[in-house]
Amino acid sequence: MRASAIAHVLNAEVITCQELADDLEIITACGSDMMSDVIAFVKDRVALLTGLTNPQVIRTAELMDIRLIIFVRGKKPSSEMIQMAKEQSIMLMSTRDSMFIACGKLYQAGIMGDIAYQAR
Repeated sequence: MRASAIAHVLNAEVITCQELADDLEIITACGSDMMSDVIAFVKDRVALLTGLTNPQVIRTAELMDIRLIIFVRGKKPSSEMIQMAKEQSIMLMSTRDSMFIACGKLYQAGIMGDIAYQAR
């Protein structure tokens, strides 16, 4: 699913890297506020959904080659985080949905979970 479609499904505001929206392909998603879990889970072409708004989120995404971060519950990244994301070409979005609802909408729209991803 393209990042532009994800933004539509979640009624999300695109904060950075709008130019990537039509080219960035996402297959699976990880919803977590624990970056250690993100490191353990991460797969190719993953979107990270989180309620955390600290620079460690961007650093984790950079480390794990995550190109899309979606902040849930209407959270917004700081200007420092936005700058870091732009420098690394990491797309940031914000949705008013809770993590549970956002993950459910993405699953319903065809984003696979970990078990389905492993079966591919």
